[in-house]
Amino acid sequence: MPAKPHGHSLRRGRYSEPGRLYLLTTTLLQRRPLFYDFALARLLVAELRAAHEQHQVASLAWVVTPDHLHWLVQLQTGSLDDLMRPIKSNSARLINQRLGTQGPIWQPGYHDRALRRDEDLQSAARYIVANPLRAGLVARIGDYPLWDAVWL
Repeated sequence: MPAKPHGHSLRRGRYSEPGRLYLLTTTLLQRRPLFYDFALARLLVAELRAAHEQHQVASLAWVVTPDHLHWLVQLQTGSLDDLMRPIKSNSARLINQRLGTQGPIWQPGYHDRALRRDEDLQSAARYIVANPLRAGLVARIGDYPLWDAVWL
């Protein structure tokens, strides 16, 4: 029996605090590996960059894998929902346009973890960008095109 989606339970107890550091993770619906298509992944990346340029977040590190996103941010304005809702809806709209489809692209909800100020941010960033290595997508992180970190 497939697991029931639990996106609604991810919202329980969520608190957004401007200035706080968060590790955000969101997954494509049914873990469909749409982001093997580089052009589709770049549509999502453009949304991440727009949030950074609009000063919603300071984007510290991210990786787009074939079926999910990990993103390390410092929230600047608004709430996590104010950040994630347009990123997911805009990227879904653009992906659907590109594919000639319609309907949901993302699983409901997202996972967030607030980082403590004393946590090593560079270690968290290394963990994020090494995700393709652990998944066996590449042998060296430099061979994977869909990641970035401010510590380059």
